[in-house]
Amino acid sequence: MIRYSGHNQPTLPGFDTPPGMILDPNNRWVRLSDCIPWDNLAQSYHKTLSATSGRPCKDARIVIGAIIIKHKLSVSDEETVEQIRENPYLQYFIGLKGFQSKAPFAPSLLVEVRKRMGQGVFDEFHEAVIESVERKKAKRVIKDSDDDGSNGTRSSTDAEPDKAKVDVPQNHGKLILDATVAEQAIRYPTDLGLLNEARELSERIIDILYTHSPQPRTKKPRTYRQNARKAFLNIAKQKRPTNRKRRAAIRQQLQYLRRNLKHIEVMLTACPYGQPLPLPNWLIRRYWVLPHLYNQQYEMYKANVRRCDDRIVSISQPHLRPIVRGKLGKAVEFGAKISVSLTGDKLAHVDKLHWDACHEGHDLQSQVEAYKKRYGYYPEAVIADRLYGSRDNRSYLEKRNIRFSGKPLGRPPKATTENQDELKRLKAQRRQEYRERIPIEGKFGQGKYGYRLNNIRARRADTSIAWINAIFLVMNLLVLMQVFLRLKKFTLTMMCRVTNFSILRNIEPACCHQFFSRRNYCLPRQAALMNF
Repeated sequence: MIRYSGHNQPTLPGFDTPPGMILDPNNRWVRLSDCIPWDNLAQSYHKTLSATSGRPCKDARIVIGAIIIKHKLSVSDEETVEQIRENPYLQYFIGLKGFQSKAPFAPSLLVEVRKRMGQGVFDEFHEAVIESVERKKAKRVIKDSDDDGSNGTRSSTDAEPDKAKVDVPQNHGKLILDATVAEQAIRYPTDLGLLNEARELSERIIDILYTHSPQPRTKKPRTYRQNARKAFLNIAKQKRPTNRKRRAAIRQQLQYLRRNLKHIEVMLTACPYGQPLPLPNWLIRRYWVLPHLYNQQYEMYKANVRRCDDRIVSISQPHLRPIVRGKLGKAVEFGAKISVSLTGDKLAHVDKLHWDACHEGHDLQSQVEAYKKRYGYYPEAVIADRLYGSRDNRSYLEKRNIRFSGKPLGRPPKATTENQDELKRLKAQRRQEYRERIPIEGKFGQGKYGYRLNNIRARRADTSIAWINAIFLVMNLLVLMQVFLRLKKFTLTMMCRVTNFSILRNIEPACCHQFFSRRNYCLPRQAALMNF
């Protein structure tokens, strides 16, 4: 059940603090709290909840603020709660009325929140951040245009807006595209290691089923676990085992696992129909994966190959797939492949997330349409690497008058005296637009090395999606705070100008030199102010 009251940002002096504690209004959490559209984020978050049924939920600002704090500090759920409990600035950030020594919620709440917040919720969060940035930029433009007028008077074109209408271009702005992999925090998978883990899980299932068997206990099925463990360690401890020894060890582990799976099927058949299994839920989910893993490993062993379709690389996270990237020192990555778009304001958005290996160039059309949905027009140019420059994508962009920044297909034109200057201009333009891809590469570096985008520690597919989107939300909020601070600084500058203008009206000309020297004005600005 939803329980939320709209937030007019509480002032810092109204925040209850212990005696003797004075909070700094320039603290980073206070400044970030001032520019976040809390009401818009809460409205998007409440769409996942029921308005009439269920237990009253935590305040949306507390939940969203905790998610931001967690990924801004790159800490665990337990550490996030402890940081909030100890820090009054963080308690002010999440909307509490005063400092309290008691934790506002349990760490397990963040797990439930990640299950609830899907891609749609974070898309709306991103739209709210874009709207806030555009609104603040428009406010600055209005103030700048008002400052250009003399004595507050409008020109003739301002008085008659119908005669000075400016046509909005059909295409505007640049869309920067790229893709990367958000790696999961898993052990590097090997065939022998996966089979050994599957065998140990099957032995644990046999132990539990035998203990809770409803029938009179017979002899416990033999698993040969000691021999199997010894055979695995004999190969695992070798630095570079030969291919023959490795295949022999895999064959042994396949035999042990096949025997255990047969025992489990017999023991499950003996369980009463209609009653829950005596296995914990986490172990049941892993048991569902074991037959698929055995079939894949057996087919690869029989065919003597090292690849198969939808290959399982983690028993606890069966949705992961190996994604071949060909990077230096890391040819294969294990995680979600994300297609990201970056706008001119350095706002990043996860347009598509794949768990299977796929070609990122197929996402270009959907990303361009998403750009039009956000801003109301198509981009002027799409800046991406060569993988996005397929014939289908180029044809799609050409029909919508969108320029692709890559090198044109086909044989390059022959240089002549007539087209030499044009070819040089196009080459320089391509080189410049290729450099404009640097910000999105920097955004990936910021996410991976600043906020652990390359170490996603969520176990489920839905919670991993929320984890990845929360990191990009934090990076976009930092951009929003920079825009907010620039607007605040710009407003203060305008106020200083207006104050100086009002002083100059009542100041003697002989004192102007002393007035400007105190404020370090330059000579051109002195002349302009004297004319004013």
